[in-house]
Amino acid sequence: MVKKMKKIRSVALYSSISNSNVAQILNQLNEICLNLNLKVLQPKSSALKAEKIKKAFSDSYIKSTADLVLAIGGDGTLLTCSRRFGIKGPPILGVNLGNLGFLNDIVPHDLTNSLLEIIEGKFILEKRFFLETKVNGRLVKDVALNEVVIHSGSIAQLMEFEVFMDSNFVYRQKADGLIINTPTGSTAYALSGNGPIIHPQVKAISLLPMFPHSLNTRPLIVKDSVNIKVMPNKDSYISFDSHSTKKIKKGDAVEVSKTSYDLTLMHPLNHDFYSACREKLGWSLGIADKKQ
Repeated sequence: MVKKMKKIRSVALYSSISNSNVAQILNQLNEICLNLNLKVLQPKSSALKAEKIKKAFSDSYIKSTADLVLAIGGDGTLLTCSRRFGIKGPPILGVNLGNLGFLNDIVPHDLTNSLLEIIEGKFILEKRFFLETKVNGRLVKDVALNEVVIHSGSIAQLMEFEVFMDSNFVYRQKADGLIINTPTGSTAYALSGNGPIIHPQVKAISLLPMFPHSLNTRPLIVKDSVNIKVMPNKDSYISFDSHSTKKIKKGDAVEVSKTSYDLTLMHPLNHDFYSACREKLGWSLGIADKKQ
């Protein structure tokens, strides 16, 4: 955890979705920020703009100028916001309007109190890492906060691939594909494949074969400093956070590794990963809480 940063004076408001709920929260946040004497910045890339803000700014200007970016929506919005502004940019704080919302902390009914505490310096800063990908030695522009997925591109169609770690051969596998995910992504797509939940502070990367043609295949967790190379035996695809997809050819060398830079997430002081798991994943359902 990182706990120090400069005083917040300017805030950017961003959402990747456009509906009446987002518009209402966006305008409410604008009013709150203005009442707290904060400069409000509106990115041109935001799907909605606050009613009273006339000028919008480029993503590069937001990254260099804003002290904080508020991502309004679900985890998908925060992922998009992270790729736009979180790479060597300001901290990002999620306002949760989605269903699951593992990455978003603030709920609409507590906007004023939560933002007031944030501005008073009552927050936690947390580092999360991205994954970058090279194909045959050439860096792909897309990064992933959750996962990089190498897949056949067709439903119920196996592919064969070889996996290497730092040039060491690990295994050859037949499966629909391979999910390579960060701890952040362990509660996302990999969770649906029965992958392990990894605490965000654990420095690890998980490899999860998708529908493997084997009864003894298990997820593999490795340290986050390794270079993972995957070589498919057929034309296939790579997806990044389910956001963008790139086609690769048979025999291409796909290398996935941790980036040299991190995303900074901001949380309220009461943020707790285990509490989020209990609430979002239904842990301890049917078990009465015991007062300490």
